[in-house]
Amino acid sequence: MVASILRTIFTQSSQEAARKQLRRVVDELKGRFPKAMDILSDAEDDVLAFMALPFEHWRQICSTHPLERLNREMRRRMDVVGIFPNREAVLRLAGAILQEQHEEWMVARRYFSLESMAKLKPNQPQLAAAAWLHK
Repeated sequence: MVASILRTIFTQSSQEAARKQLRRVVDELKGRFPKAMDILSDAEDDVLAFMALPFEHWRQICSTHPLERLNREMRRRMDVVGIFPNREAVLRLAGAILQEQHEEWMVARRYFSLESMAKLKPNQPQLAAAAWLHK
């Protein structure tokens, strides 16, 4: 029940509506969970910071899929080795995997479209031009 009430905060269509809903939720649950509601109230700005970005970004920001995918890839590659001879070997492999993933994201994948990124800085014509060119 508490989880479903908390979810109503994040289903709001704007940051201001979410702030109002967060305050309603805190008022409703403060009697039963005072410490948790104090923490939620204190963290209001941090919890709702993603809503200051364009709406198109919200789903990706709230998702943990890229992190889960990275963790699966790390586990898959490290399971092949099995036992590492020393700490440096683990760090070397982890660093190589992370660098490979970074390069893949830089070249092959786009987490955010260029159009949605152009909305972040509308006064920067190079972003708008890049978005237009990639259509």
